[in-house]
Amino acid sequence: MIGIIFLVFVVFLALGVPIAFSVGWTSLVPYLMDSGFTADSEFVFRTMVNGLDSYVLLAIPLFMLSSSIMAASGMSDRLFNFFAYFFGERPAGMPIAVVITCLFYGAICGSGPATVAAIGTMCIPLLVRLGYDKDFVTAMTAVSGGLGVIIPPSIPYITYGLATGASVGDLFIAGFAPGILIAICLIAYVMYYIRHHDTSGLRIKEEADALKAMGFGKVFRRGFFALFAPVIILGGIYTGICSPTEAACISVVYALLVGVFAYRTIRFKELVSCLIDTAKTATPVMLILCCCTVFGRILNILNVPQTLAEIVTSNIDSKILVLLAINIFLLFTGMVMDTVPAILILAPIFWPIVQSYGVGAVHFGIIMSVNLAIGFVTPPIGTNLFVAQSLTGTPIARIAKNALPFIGMFLIALMLITYIPQISEFLPALLSTK
Repeated sequence: MIGIIFLVFVVFLALGVPIAFSVGWTSLVPYLMDSGFTADSEFVFRTMVNGLDSYVLLAIPLFMLSSSIMAASGMSDRLFNFFAYFFGERPAGMPIAVVITCLFYGAICGSGPATVAAIGTMCIPLLVRLGYDKDFVTAMTAVSGGLGVIIPPSIPYITYGLATGASVGDLFIAGFAPGILIAICLIAYVMYYIRHHDTSGLRIKEEADALKAMGFGKVFRRGFFALFAPVIILGGIYTGICSPTEAACISVVYALLVGVFAYRTIRFKELVSCLIDTAKTATPVMLILCCCTVFGRILNILNVPQTLAEIVTSNIDSKILVLLAINIFLLFTGMVMDTVPAILILAPIFWPIVQSYGVGAVHFGIIMSVNLAIGFVTPPIGTNLFVAQSLTGTPIARIAKNALPFIGMFLIALMLITYIPQISEFLPALLSTK
């Protein structure tokens, strides 16, 4: 029966059936094969409804809404100008400022494609105008946008916590060090690229001088609310004052206050547009969540996770090989499946396996998220690639080709994160002792 279930699921995907409906219809297969099976049609639909009745899940649409409001308010522009003030005079400075801005913006919005759209809209045309290669800048922004799901708050962390029972707060704390490590790796390639390419045609002096003429005080004042947003959103979680869902509520209120009163860029029309965009984005995600919840329950009824764990542990002794195999599988999964359904389907299956090898829940959550973040920039799904392509008109194949070195740096960081668990675990351990 298990083989038939996964075969039906693969057939649905191959036929182009949307992931939510593929999972939903597949969940009915066991009952259609055996009318005495526990999960009848009533069980499936009841579990779908109950799957959305979750306080933790409320954080997802709220973070999406705050991200939309912050993007409309122009926070990304102010963040970039702040970092460009320090790095802009060097040839590699402006691209480095883009990577760091993506890192910071990820701590505001929690979405990879949203990070690419917000940062790329301003930064790609600016850097091209300053003389940087268009394909390089587009690829760099697309890959750097993947930091949006590594740096908390992160929607994949919330879904992983839902799927495995891991602490979302601990995942948020753990995500910072891996995110910074990945950013450092991307910056290292930026510096290598600039050093080995002709920079005589760059026109960065005028832009850097304009920022310097504004003075640090003005640049800091303009960027203060954007820089302070991660402190407001994440500070409450790290200090134990509020839960991730409450922090998501705070982020919406903060975004509204800044956009309406501080920046004065959000009016009623913009707010309505943000609400509509959030509804369009959140609805399919929540539908996928409730369908995957049912699928996960059925796999548990069939003892799929436990059976796989027993097979793997009885045949493979090496933790290194198991993690390598799972990484490879997740990388390929990220190429053909979006992050949320991939985590909800695979996390309950893989978690018992890695747990038997002594891998922590938080550590594995980071591993999964980093693997699937790479999927944002790998065809055929490659959501970040398509967002970047819509901003520049550059063919997907050219963006993907120029993204390969950045993906290579991402993979180096992934290996370090996988086999050095302290990178993910030291911050939660440190803060838990306070």
